[in-house]
Amino acid sequence: METTRHFTATVYIVNDGATALHHHARLGIRVPPGGHVDRDELPHEAGLREVREETGLDATLAADVADVDAPAGEPLPQPAHMMLYDINVHEDGRVGHQHIDHVYFARVDRRDIDPNGDDEADSELWNWYTADELRASDVDPDTVQIGVEAIETVTETSN
Repeated sequence: METTRHFTATVYIVNDGATALHHHARLGIRVPPGGHVDRDELPHEAGLREVREETGLDATLAADVADVDAPAGEPLPQPAHMMLYDINVHEDGRVGHQHIDHVYFARVDRRDIDPNGDDEADSELWNWYTADELRASDVDPDTVQIGVEAIETVTETSN
């Protein structure tokens, strides 16, 4: 059996020292905004689109863009991390589906979440977490680690 891989983009949004996570009903875990990269869409564009759809917020990436003089090219915002997640693991251990996730950090100017996409999590399923609250939570360890890094990175670049 072949493994199907999809490109995805996740954005840890930060406002006033906290990042937003929502409870994902199907997965049963708390996650930041994100989703699949659509055809003809760049990963950072997908991440910003997902933030708008899932939260109603406009985000500004806190991402490095290489200083490259490329007459026929354009440097793209660099993800803070690239992760490979197994999505569908069969009983025999074979992996049927994976996400190649481009993880970005971004700042938003407010915290009122008002989803405006189709089939998005209701606003009451979202919570803002400070770094200390993340560390004390039962959120998955990778989400805690990356969430804390996002808060620190965005806070440092805002000062």
